[in-house]
Amino acid sequence: MTIGLAIAIVTVVGLLGAVILVLAAKFMHVEEDPRIGEVNGCLPGANCGACGYAGCADYAKAIVEAGAPVNKCVPGGAKTADAVAAVMGVDAGATAVVKAVAACQGKPGVCGQRFDYSGIQSCAAAAALHGGPKACVFSCIGLGDCVKACKFDAIHIVEGIAQVDAEKCTGCGACAAVCPHDVIDILGGTEAKPLVLCHNTEKGALTNKECQTGCIGCMKCQKACPTEAIKVENFLARIDYEKCIGCGQCVEVCPKGVIVKQ
Repeated sequence: MTIGLAIAIVTVVGLLGAVILVLAAKFMHVEEDPRIGEVNGCLPGANCGACGYAGCADYAKAIVEAGAPVNKCVPGGAKTADAVAAVMGVDAGATAVVKAVAACQGKPGVCGQRFDYSGIQSCAAAAALHGGPKACVFSCIGLGDCVKACKFDAIHIVEGIAQVDAEKCTGCGACAAVCPHDVIDILGGTEAKPLVLCHNTEKGALTNKECQTGCIGCMKCQKACPTEAIKVENFLARIDYEKCIGCGQCVEVCPKGVIVKQ
């Protein structure tokens, strides 16, 4: 009798709970703007976060409900921006083309080695051990954290350092986010312009001992540039792409081969 009563009570409580949930769903339901689903369908589904939102669904909701710009999807580019703009009935505007650049040429034999590393095959793990095994603590460690992070198969480890496939790269920034040495830059407006493939900010004499292709801050590039587009700051050459005209004079005078043509 006691067991039967307990079963009855639990059944009644369950039914009441179900009724309450159904009523709550009916009276508290908020209609979602159907454009959210349409916009989300236009997005590539990479959920990379390059737009500044947690994922494609959040970005779609922000576009429809908060008026977020429709051209923030880096992987989707202009095609996606145009599709989203068509749904929203707005102008897509200009979409910047950005790409990842692995700014390091310190492959084995070029960059010195401080010790042999046989631990967890992760750049983050290796970097936690005195900055990693390479002599230059600004160099690409080459264990592939960036490769694992890329959803577009656009980056690979070649001869011990990261190399970006520009044709596949969408500029989402996932590879740069996981690089413990910040070797990977996400750049725009660099087409047919030189790149500085080094991040070492140590004095030239020390860099010279560590790596054959490290920037030594000699300032020859800065002096050669006709538009003052390249400056040496903290012993490292940096290019202002708004001023750069792609003449290549900095490439020609760099004694270490740090500045390269694309």
